[in-house]
Amino acid sequence: MTIITKYLIRAHLGPFLFSFSALTGLLFLNAIAQRMENLVGKGLSWSIIGEFLILSLPHTVALTLPMSILVALLYTFSELTAANEFTAMSAGGIRPLRILAPPLLLGVCMAGVMLYFNDQILPSANHRLKDLVVDISEKSPTLELRERVINRIETQDRTRNIYLQASSIDRETNDLEEVVIYDLSDPGIHRTTYAEQGEMNFDQDQTDLYLTLYSGEVLQVDLSRSGEFNRSEFQKQIIPLRGIANELNRNEEGSVRSDREMSISMLKEAINEKTAEIRTIQNETLARTEAAVFAITKDLSEITTSIGIDGISRIDQTVTIDALNTNQNKLQIAALQSAVDRYSVEVYKKYAIAFACIVFVLIGGPLGIRFPRGGIGMVILVSVFVFGIYWTGLIGGENLADRGIIAPIWAMWTPNIVFFCLGFLLTIGLGRLENSNRGGSLDGVFNGISRTVSKALSSARITG
Repeated sequence: MTIITKYLIRAHLGPFLFSFSALTGLLFLNAIAQRMENLVGKGLSWSIIGEFLILSLPHTVALTLPMSILVALLYTFSELTAANEFTAMSAGGIRPLRILAPPLLLGVCMAGVMLYFNDQILPSANHRLKDLVVDISEKSPTLELRERVINRIETQDRTRNIYLQASSIDRETNDLEEVVIYDLSDPGIHRTTYAEQGEMNFDQDQTDLYLTLYSGEVLQVDLSRSGEFNRSEFQKQIIPLRGIANELNRNEEGSVRSDREMSISMLKEAINEKTAEIRTIQNETLARTEAAVFAITKDLSEITTSIGIDGISRIDQTVTIDALNTNQNKLQIAALQSAVDRYSVEVYKKYAIAFACIVFVLIGGPLGIRFPRGGIGMVILVSVFVFGIYWTGLIGGENLADRGIIAPIWAMWTPNIVFFCLGFLLTIGLGRLENSNRGGSLDGVFNGISRTVSKALSSARITG
């Protein structure tokens, strides 16, 4: 490794780490803010919250890693060009294309890392995150009672409709004062329990709550029997409430993986299974059609010898049944083909996002050299423009491929092909670029765009 190569790699390392940290932090905070409602009021431990945050991170990294490469290249190359370092390298006999070789090598390495990340780490994290969210959603909120407020007691038995009110609650000892319990589980009977004191205790599994009440009375009204009213006193009474679910129960088996939770090998296996099912249905449809044609031909031969209503009725029935079976098979094939398209999209997406690391090197390097005085404004402007077009094309292509409008391979690879061709032209143009820090400011970018648009409009008017 030459001195120039080491120097260029070190020059890119700092901006890459900074941009990767900044972009990942911003997108990660935005993603967590959207999912925070799944955590609030569940009484989760810090270990569960930490697991939730860690499993939410890989999806963000999959987006920000290629983006950070482009930001780092734009900033580093523009700064080196503005400092006339590329001019000095050219004066020393180093060609501009040679300058782009070290970051291009790093881009190839990052593409390999990204492919492994998208194939192994990201699907597993998505699957575990989905299972964790499902487990959290099935967990009832921790029994958080407020004083002097009628609190609804959530249980797994949805038929029980119980409310609790207490004038004071000791959070450390779980002691209650002036307790009132409204039991509305039976629409025909209203039962209200009053107690001077009480205490709450969970069972060993932390799923069932036992309310122990002292010195109280129970008032019960039977609405089905007009005028009936019962009152009973007690010194101690225990009311069990099953299925409070104060603990998070983790499902060890896990759920079925979706397309975004599969590795490439899993996706290809699923594609082969769906394709085999399509071929089986097609063969069955062909066999049924041949059998129906044979039956109709046989009935027609019988009608030819002896015309009868029964023969014509049999033909109509055979044609109707065959048409229904054919339509049903078409719907099944369409559903299976849609699944194949979704799985194929995920396979090509993993490769396409990894290859974007190389594409962004070809885009960022020449643009950074071309606009040395653009500064942070140029970096932000170009990055937002490229990211917007790239991810819009990727997401739009995915939607079109899922609907069967275009082939999955073209849906996922079209943005890469377009930007690769643009980056290749920009890279070839480095050999003809004058290494000078004059010009190349952000105003120059807008002026260049303005001149290009004006020339295009003038040509269109002349042609018209």
